[in-house]
Amino acid sequence: MNNYHLIASKAAGSMIVEAALAVSRLPYDVEMIPYLEPGPQRDRLLSLNPLGQVPTLLLPDGRAMTESAAIILHLADEAPDAQLTPRAQDPTRPMFLRWLIFIVAAIYPTFTYGDDPSRWAHDEASGRHLRQATDEHRKALWRYFAAQSPCKPWVLGDRFSALDLYVAVMNMWRPGPDWFKRECPALAAIAARVSEMDALRDVWKRNAG
Repeated sequence: MNNYHLIASKAAGSMIVEAALAVSRLPYDVEMIPYLEPGPQRDRLLSLNPLGQVPTLLLPDGRAMTESAAIILHLADEAPDAQLTPRAQDPTRPMFLRWLIFIVAAIYPTFTYGDDPSRWAHDEASGRHLRQATDEHRKALWRYFAAQSPCKPWVLGDRFSALDLYVAVMNMWRPGPDWFKRECPALAAIAARVSEMDALRDVWKRNAG
């Protein structure tokens, strides 16, 4: 296998990695599956990634790689000219690492627990409370993120990075684009700017229509 092979699902977290692959111009193909639906496609996904999550990326040597942040860092090493991440001596590197980990360790878990609260709550009322609480916490985290970062014109200021891909994709998720325009307009502007990048037109068409 000479290409990267991305197992993905429409508008899911795999869209971030698909966008990074497109920006990097590394050779890749995408296999879209309904990753939560039982069936042969999910069975194959589980054989590669027992957690059953997307993105799952098959490397050119056949090994499976998971975790979007780890994949982003790997792709940045493979295609440094794409500038997905600031290089080691770049003064924006520490803040890039800070916000990358903040997104995956603080914001992402609100979906892990809030998307399907029945997995964690003992009854319907508790599930509704968990969903509401995680949604509200996510809003607070996004406000904090927007207030602490330059966010104009990109998350790190003058330079584009993979953080902008995260913002653009997650702008489509709860609390949704209208909330971002109202509460975090700088992040909404980044999302709009990313969606207009020529390199990402096919990614956006495949995932967001």
